[in-house]
Amino acid sequence: MRDFRDAKLMAKVLRQAFADRDMTLSHSEALEIVARQFGYDQWNILSARIEAAGKVPEKNAGPVGIQPPIPIFRIFDVDKAMEFYCGFLGFRLDWEHRFGDNFPLYCQVTREDMILHLSEHAGDASPGARAFVRVENAAALQAELAARNYRYMKPGLTKAPWGLEVEVTDPFNNRITFCQQQGENQKD
Repeated sequence: MRDFRDAKLMAKVLRQAFADRDMTLSHSEALEIVARQFGYDQWNILSARIEAAGKVPEKNAGPVGIQPPIPIFRIFDVDKAMEFYCGFLGFRLDWEHRFGDNFPLYCQVTREDMILHLSEHAGDASPGARAFVRVENAAALQAELAARNYRYMKPGLTKAPWGLEVEVTDPFNNRITFCQQQGENQKD
């Protein structure tokens, strides 16, 4: 997945996309557009962030602040993805991005503290991925999902040696296992 450090490459791709449509876009205009896509008012601010990210931290400078990962799931049909993630699982669509009209979708959905990225881009992920998600009450989640009466899935509650699980599979064969861990496997 691209991030702000790929801004110059993204500007080049954007400029080429405009050129392919016989539209003129200067390199500086493309950089400004990319900066706005990342939430910055201008290219100079994003450029400073890129430069700061490239600096090597001093040895023993302290924690690096690693955050929980954000799984990227490959999707092939936006309507089916939204029906599954927003309609059935109860996620909220936070934002979506396309490089232009008739381009693949890349979006973020969230539910409570869980964040997922969904992508139609061929290189972002492979269908059939799996995510393991800790939950506090697997039985309540299973009851909630059963009450939604989603025609393509009726997830059950499964007892595993490490806890109670509710597993769902999206229309693109990506799986999420929600687990209420129990016993010595439980997170402190």
